[in-house]
Amino acid sequence: MKFNIRGENVEVTGAIREYVEKKISKLERYFEAPLNTEVHVNISVYNDEQRIEVTIPMTDLLLRGEVQHLDLYAAIDLVVDKLERQIRKYKTKINRKTRQNGAPKYAFAEMEKESIEAQEFDEDEIEIVRTKRFNLKPMDPEEAILQMDMLGHQFFVFTNDKSGESNVVYRRKDGRYGLIEPNV
Repeated sequence: MKFNIRGENVEVTGAIREYVEKKISKLERYFEAPLNTEVHVNISVYNDEQRIEVTIPMTDLLLRGEVQHLDLYAAIDLVVDKLERQIRKYKTKINRKTRQNGAPKYAFAEMEKESIEAQEFDEDEIEIVRTKRFNLKPMDPEEAILQMDMLGHQFFVFTNDKSGESNVVYRRKDGRYGLIEPNV
């Protein structure tokens, strides 16, 4: 694992970096081969509350966990627990699927050959209850944020007037705004 650890409103000391790497590296025990992926860790502090976000992108699986806590080391422990639960849930789905298909048992390391999304819920729980259709108006991101705020929504889809691409603006948990643009 290669670690990319950054801090917002907090300095990432050697002790913090070492603790994060030690705890997250324990996830490798769930895989037969060592993971050759980059682990993105974002540590931030807002109003005396520590937040850690961990993202581990793999071939057909994205592990992601976010935890807020008053103690940074406790937050790190909790986010690792959350990631372990995701891995175990994914492993259970893979094993259940292979048993249903009559395939022989195989190791969890072969999960990258499967294409199943890791979610905190089962596929049976997904239900689309409403569909909306609307025209995308060309505008700049600032105007889209104003429209989103007027509607009272958490996100807003629009056509960027400069690029002509579909974009999304959204309200982050910290009250600021984010912009999602497609890679072209």
